[in-house]
Amino acid sequence: MIHKDLTALAQARGLGHSYLDFRGEPREVSLRTRAAILAAMGIDVEDAAAVAAALEEAAGRPPRDVTTPSRCHRPEFLAAGARPWGLCVQLYTLRSRSNWGVGDFGDLAQLARAAAARGADFIGLNPLHALFAADPAQCSPYSPSTRHCLNVLNIAIDAVPDLVDCPEAQAAIAAPAFQQELARLRALDLVDYPGVARCKLPVLRRLHQRFRTAEVAGGTPRARAFREFLAERADTVGRHALFEALDAEMRATHDALGGWPSWPERYQDPDSTAVAAFAHDAAEEVEFHAWLQWIAESQLAGAQRVALEAGMRIGLYGDYAVGSDPGGSETWSNRAAYCEGASIGAPPDALALKGQDWGLAPPDPRVMSRDEARGFARMMRDNMRHFGALRLDHVMSLYRLWWVPRGFAASEGGYVHYPVGRLFDAVATESRCNGCLVIGEDLGTVPAEVGRAMADSGVYGYTVLYFERDAAGGFKSPADWRPDVLASVTTHDLPSLRAWWEGSDIELRAQLGMYPEGQDLGRLFAERELDRQRLVDAMAEAGVRPRWPVDRFEPDFAAAVYAFLASTASALVAVQAEDLLGMTDPVNVPGTCSEYANWQRKLSVGVESLLEEPAAVPVLEALRRLRPR
Repeated sequence: MIHKDLTALAQARGLGHSYLDFRGEPREVSLRTRAAILAAMGIDVEDAAAVAAALEEAAGRPPRDVTTPSRCHRPEFLAAGARPWGLCVQLYTLRSRSNWGVGDFGDLAQLARAAAARGADFIGLNPLHALFAADPAQCSPYSPSTRHCLNVLNIAIDAVPDLVDCPEAQAAIAAPAFQQELARLRALDLVDYPGVARCKLPVLRRLHQRFRTAEVAGGTPRARAFREFLAERADTVGRHALFEALDAEMRATHDALGGWPSWPERYQDPDSTAVAAFAHDAAEEVEFHAWLQWIAESQLAGAQRVALEAGMRIGLYGDYAVGSDPGGSETWSNRAAYCEGASIGAPPDALALKGQDWGLAPPDPRVMSRDEARGFARMMRDNMRHFGALRLDHVMSLYRLWWVPRGFAASEGGYVHYPVGRLFDAVATESRCNGCLVIGEDLGTVPAEVGRAMADSGVYGYTVLYFERDAAGGFKSPADWRPDVLASVTTHDLPSLRAWWEGSDIELRAQLGMYPEGQDLGRLFAERELDRQRLVDAMAEAGVRPRWPVDRFEPDFAAAVYAFLASTASALVAVQAEDLLGMTDPVNVPGTCSEYANWQRKLSVGVESLLEEPAAVPVLEALRRLRPR
C-alpha cells in the first residue's frame, strides 16, 4: 500500500512520473527517485503513517495558482516597432587602467557611455549576485550566496565618496608595494579573485571607518540614507551582512569551509540566541558588510543613470541566476523555503549526455504556493530595481526544475513542478512596477506550458544563431526568426563566433577529455564544416556577403554574420564582447570545474579601446546601420 500512496503523494507534490527527453522520447522517473525527492521535501517515506498523513494534507490543501497572469512592462519604443541592439559582457572580464584587476561599476559606466555613443541601447551583464567575501575563489556568478544582494568585488574604489577625505586609505593605496600588486592584478589574463579581495576589502574597511567617524557620528544626509537603506532591506541585506560576518568567523575559528551547513548547529538558525549574541558582539563588522551592499547598489544605480543619460533606451540588462549555493546566505536566511536533500540540474541532453547537477538549492514549491509567491516577488524586485531589462536564466524553472536527490546521478533525477501561473504573475507585476523589460532564457526543451505563460505575460524569449535551424538542418532565413525575442550569435556557455568557425571549441573539449572514448573527432569537424557552409548559404540567400573569403576568419566576416543577425525579425539583438575582438577562449566550459579556468578569463583589451579596435568597428557599424536608434 505504501508504494501506491507514494505514487499518489508524488503526484500531489508536483513530481512528474515521466518526461520527454531531448530526443522527444518518453522517459519514466523511477519510484526510487520520486521517493528520494519526497524525502528531500522532509517526508519520512519509510513510514506508512507519515506518507498517509502527507497525502491527506496535500489532498486537503490543493495548491492555488493563477491561470491569466498579468503582462510585463513593454517599452513604448518596442511596441512601436523599434529594433534595438546592445553589447553583452561579463563584467569581471573588463580591463581598464583604473580597476583593481576585476571589472567594476566604474568600468561599466564608462563602457555604457561609449556604447551609447555608437548606437547601442543596452549593456547585457552576467549575474552580479553576491558571492562569498570570505572565500573569493568561489567565483561562479551562477552559484551565488544570495540573489538578493550584489558582488562587492565590483565596487570601484576610486568612486567611493569616503576616499576623498580618508588620508589613511589614500596612503595605503599609494604605497609602492600596493601599486605594484595592483599592476600585477591588472596585467593578468585571468582574474585573481583572492588577490583582488586582499587589496579591496582592507581599503574598504578603512573607508567604512571613515564613514562611521565622519558621517554616522555627524548624522549627515548620507548617514540617514544608509539607515533608511538598512531599514528597508533588513530581511535581505541585513541577513546577508550577518551571514558574511558569521561566515568569516566560522571559517577562522571552526574551519567551517562549506557554508552554514558546516557551522556549529547553534549558528545554523538565523533566529537563534547564539546568532543574536554574535550580531550584538560583531555589530560593527555586520554593519561593514551592509555598508558594502549600500555602496555597491549606489554605484550600480549610478551606472544605469549614466547609460540612460548617454542615450540608451534600456540601459543595463541584468541576469538572474536560476538558483543559489546551498551553503549561502539566501538559504540560511530562509531555510524553510528550500529543500536540503537534493540539488537542481538538468536531464541528459545532446551536450551533456550524463545530465547535469548544478549543485544549487531547490526551492520548495509548497512554500511558494503557501505564501502566494511573495518571496519570489521580492526576489524579482531586488533584481529589477537597477536594470532596464532582466534575463531570467533557465526560465523553464518557473514551471519545473530537475531535482537530483543526494547520492543520485544527475541522470537519475526527476522533474518537480511549480505554481507557474503565480510565478509569471509575480514577474509581470514587478516588471511593471520597476519599468523593467523581461527576457526568459528558453533554450533547449521548452514545455508548452512555459511557451504559453511567456506569451500571455509578455516575457520575451531568447534565441541563438547556432540553434536557429530549419527542418533540413540549415539556418533559418531572417524572416523566419521569432519576433518577440532577444537574438544573439552565442552565449557565455557556447563558443565565440571565431571559435565556432575555426572549430577550436571541438579541440578544446577534446583536450579536456569531454568526449566519450572512441569519439570520432573527424566526424565532428566534418559536421562543423557542413554547418559553416550552411551558414554561408543562408547569409548569401539573405543578401549578406562578407568582403573577405570565408575560408578563414576575418573581422569583416564577423560583421557579415552580425549583419545577418541584425536583419532577422527578432526584436532585440546582442553582440558578445568576445566577438568584437575575435577571441576564442571561452568564459565557461559547461561540465568542467578545475579542468578549465571558468569565470576568470579577461577580455584581450581594455575598456578604453574596446569599441575602437579594428576588429570591433565593422561589427558595430553593421549593427548601427541595420538597427539605427
